[in-house]
Amino acid sequence: MQALSEIGVQIALTRKQRKLTQVQLAEKAGVSRATIDLLENGRASEIGYSRLARILTAVGLELHLQAVTSQRPTLDDLLNEDSDHA
Repeated sequence: MQALSEIGVQIALTRKQRKLTQVQLAEKAGVSRATIDLLENGRASEIGYSRLARILTAVGLELHLQAVTSQRPTLDDLLNEDSDHA
């Protein structure tokens, strides 16, 4: 599972690529600029799903669900996955 801090980093990168300020993203998502700052800087201990979903939508990202695997991928699994994306 991806940590909230990792999601925040991706939000910050995407926001900057789209040339949005934290204030602009906050306005689009209907949250405070402080919420964006806490999330992007890994200081948000938790954030409600609806608020996170609004932020992700506003910046052009979405979450995807997948089944949890009980074992770590093998090197072959990772290489196959990498070649599938090439």
